[in-house]
Amino acid sequence: MKILILEDEIPAYQKLLSFVNDYFEDEIPHDWARSISEGKLMLTNNAYDFILSDIQLLDGLSFDLFNDVSINTPIIFCSAHDDYLFQAFNTNGIAYILKPYTQLDFKRAIEKYQSLFKQGHYTALNQETISELKSALKEEHTSYKKRFVIKKSKGIQLLSVSEIVKIEASGDFCMATDLKGKRHTISQNLGAIHSQLHPSKFFKINRSEIISIDGIENIESHFKNRLLITVTGIKDKVMTSSSTTSDFRRWLEQ
Repeated sequence: MKILILEDEIPAYQKLLSFVNDYFEDEIPHDWARSISEGKLMLTNNAYDFILSDIQLLDGLSFDLFNDVSINTPIIFCSAHDDYLFQAFNTNGIAYILKPYTQLDFKRAIEKYQSLFKQGHYTALNQETISELKSALKEEHTSYKKRFVIKKSKGIQLLSVSEIVKIEASGDFCMATDLKGKRHTISQNLGAIHSQLHPSKFFKINRSEIISIDGIENIESHFKNRLLITVTGIKDKVMTSSSTTSDFRRWLEQ
């Protein structure tokens, strides 16, 4: 067995190598590259059983390396990037370790690689998947609202965006409903709030309401090309407008 480690940070490389040797209970032959240029040279002249790769190398993204060099070697990515990129990796069945990772995290990633490979379910990284991962990385770097500051009579409370299922306009401010059905006043209008929310997570279903994809429990057809939506924590159903229904259907399927 021989592996390739693509990691620009020396402490991270040393940590990965120690995890490899501990897992296999032996010193595994390996090559180490800190840049795309070094990695390309090694991949051109060597064969590896699997690759441990960070995403950000000294001279660019490892995605670009795998786009330039055609390989069938299984890759386990090791990176601090999470959220959208993490979801993209899981969707494509790629083993991924999120920094700061532990020996247990590493063990699970190796076992995932071995399971996929032995069952013949491992799919080599192709240009389409690389493009999707790069798009997710770019999306992750876009700044969207993560929490709102809510003023209460007893002081200030932080409301995480991930807890919000619906936001409804109410004059110059809005009412946000959380997963438990509790309502919170946000001192901004609906348009301003909508522009701060991630478009894949929230949708403006009509002129006065925004809902979260994570809060949708049920959807049923209604008259005049409208949809009735049951939302977590909310007794009354909400409704799309006739003009937003088509876009809402496409949003659900993305």
